[in-house]
Amino acid sequence: MEQTEEEVGIKIYNASPPPQNASSSSPPHEKAPQGKGRKRRAVAKGVQKTLSKTSMLVNFLPTGTLLTFEMLLPSVSGAGDCSSVNTMMIHVMLGLCMLSCFFFHFTDSFRGPDGKVYYGFVTPKGLAVFKSGLGVEVPKDDKYKVGFTDFVHAMMSVMVFLAIAFSDHRITDCLFPGHVKDMDQVMESFPLMVGVICSSLFLVFPNTRYGIGCSAA
Repeated sequence: MEQTEEEVGIKIYNASPPPQNASSSSPPHEKAPQGKGRKRRAVAKGVQKTLSKTSMLVNFLPTGTLLTFEMLLPSVSGAGDCSSVNTMMIHVMLGLCMLSCFFFHFTDSFRGPDGKVYYGFVTPKGLAVFKSGLGVEVPKDDKYKVGFTDFVHAMMSVMVFLAIAFSDHRITDCLFPGHVKDMDQVMESFPLMVGVICSSLFLVFPNTRYGIGCSAA
């Protein structure tokens, strides 16, 4: 009986080291998640820096266009089903949003003597208000005439919108099926490249319009 007790005692004594070994061996397993966590935090910081650098470009987009895109995208994309109907609807939505980004940059506004803001299209002859017979004199300054800068802003607005739209997987997965990895690699640098180019062009060609979707004059 004494031998059995000693054996039992030895077994109980030997049973305690495995947790010590497990605890001693656990740090390497804990270090791996920490390393992955550091990489993820570094990637997240890089993404935040990229977004902070390019988020200012959203101000150059018509507010209504971006809000419409964000509201329609969940229903148009079909929760990732990507059927032929969803793909067609995505093409139509992108086309309409691109047209609005382009044409809204050819709108401008002025504040009348009554304090109201009036909008219109800029033309080679001047500002053409949307409603005629308002009883308010439309300013005939040269700044209300269409110019090369308006076309530059319109094209840059379309580029910024495409960079924002293609950053969403619901768009790229439906329009470019089977190229998920390729699109991920492209979209890692495309928004930042568009941001740098458009920021430089906006500095060279500053925006002086207060059209639809922009702050009033």
